[in-house]
Amino acid sequence: MPVLAVVGAQWGDEGKGRVVDWLAADADVVVRYQGGDNAGHTVVHGGQVHKLHMVPSGIFRREVQNIIGAGCAVNPWALRDELEALSSRDVDVGNLWIDERAHLVMPWHLQLDGIEEDTRAGADQIGTTRRGIGPCYTDKAARRGLRAGDLLRPDLLRERVQAAARWHDITLGHFGRPAIDVEATLRLCAEAAASLGHRIVDTTAQLEVALDLDRTVLLEGQLGVMRDLDWGIYPFVTSSHPTAAFAPAGAGLGAITLDDAIGVCKAYATSVGGGPFPTELLDETGAKLRSVGAEFGATTGRPRRCGWLDVVALRYAARRNGLTRLIVTKLDVLDDFAEIAVADGYHLDGRVVERLPTTADQARCQPRYRTFEGWRVATTAARSWSALPAAAQRYVRAIESLGGVPVSHVSVGAERDAILAVPPTAAGQDAP
Repeated sequence: MPVLAVVGAQWGDEGKGRVVDWLAADADVVVRYQGGDNAGHTVVHGGQVHKLHMVPSGIFRREVQNIIGAGCAVNPWALRDELEALSSRDVDVGNLWIDERAHLVMPWHLQLDGIEEDTRAGADQIGTTRRGIGPCYTDKAARRGLRAGDLLRPDLLRERVQAAARWHDITLGHFGRPAIDVEATLRLCAEAAASLGHRIVDTTAQLEVALDLDRTVLLEGQLGVMRDLDWGIYPFVTSSHPTAAFAPAGAGLGAITLDDAIGVCKAYATSVGGGPFPTELLDETGAKLRSVGAEFGATTGRPRRCGWLDVVALRYAARRNGLTRLIVTKLDVLDDFAEIAVADGYHLDGRVVERLPTTADQARCQPRYRTFEGWRVATTAARSWSALPAAAQRYVRAIESLGGVPVSHVSVGAERDAILAVPPTAAGQDAP
């Protein structure tokens, strides 16, 4: 009964979607265990580029059950639109389920998200996508949230919408926003129930069957450890836990069920949103990484901040997640660089640090770089490790050595067959 978690080992946008889509070939169930539609996963399928926001990345495998777990924040109207868009492109979405305990992103959450971000000044802005995810999780923690199952219980739904209105109308009124229209909200909820109600179930029953039958379950995270509510660059973080330790909890599994914690990282680094980003390049090199890597947000289209790989942060990610292996994506983006740098430490207040400091200190860190020879050869056509240039192989081995985690695969493109197995090192680590 293998249970695998796929998590971001950086700031998010590492390419987890394509990895989950690829791994789903050998999975029976894919569960999205946290987050909302505030970040997207890009998957190439059938010659088309798909931007997934809430739908698990196993959706392109018809035989795979896809579950939106209880740890997620679901905007039902955005999800309905996403499913309709996939269906219009001949993607079978019949095998998608929503756990009845998942919390709902309601219209007032989007308003509150915008209000909160607008009240933050300059560098204090989080860089939220204003999709209402933070306020939804706030209501969840405050025990006044609405859950997916409430859509199927009209009387209970009315009570909870009325209760939310009594609370949130105070804030909305203070900022000159109209009060919540309870009846209009209930009509919207009825529409959501009509389109999604048949998908809202107790998904733990499906998972229990899968475990009893020794089937493979794949847990899909959103964003990365550096945006984790506890372990990320607080307060410039998301409102949930993208780390592997939370994956079983968000999916509805026991704590001891996780067999493999797979970290995904780019061959360089990117970040969207505010907060410290020590290796950020604000020069032509950063612009080149953004251009060649098409580094623009899948959900918002915002340009991503780009920089060299930060293995201080990568080591931190490995330890916080208990990573068993790494999959390195976008190696091909570095094909045209004569020299590639990696930060293996920071200069901070006249000393060198090799452990990730707290957020306030990260903002004052200057990276200590070591450089590697580039390969100046296109790798996009490579379909095996041996087909990669020697310099590219050395760079991947350096990531493995400096990061302290074996690299099992690298990708040199967005297609499924562009993910290449990396042979074990002489130390004898097993290749999957």
